[in-house]
Amino acid sequence: MNVVSQPLPKVRCPNCRKQGDWLNGPDAPFCSQRCKLIDLGKWLGEEHRVSEPLRPEHFAPFEELPPGKDPDGTDNDEKP
Repeated sequence: MNVVSQPLPKVRCPNCRKQGDWLNGPDAPFCSQRCKLIDLGKWLGEEHRVSEPLRPEHFAPFEELPPGKDPDGTDNDEKP
């Protein structure tokens, strides 16, 4: 079976928001070990948390999105 893989898209680091091909790195989806540890600290300190269990109706608004589009509209290089 001959599988042709598509290159992974450039994404923003969830912590510092720098854009790059972080999905190819060892700290994916973060740009570095530092950003990965900062995020872990936020989860452990309960700054990040899951407020309620996800249910199928939470995903209903996104079923019609075309593949490959960023639903948040953060495809550009601007910082929020």
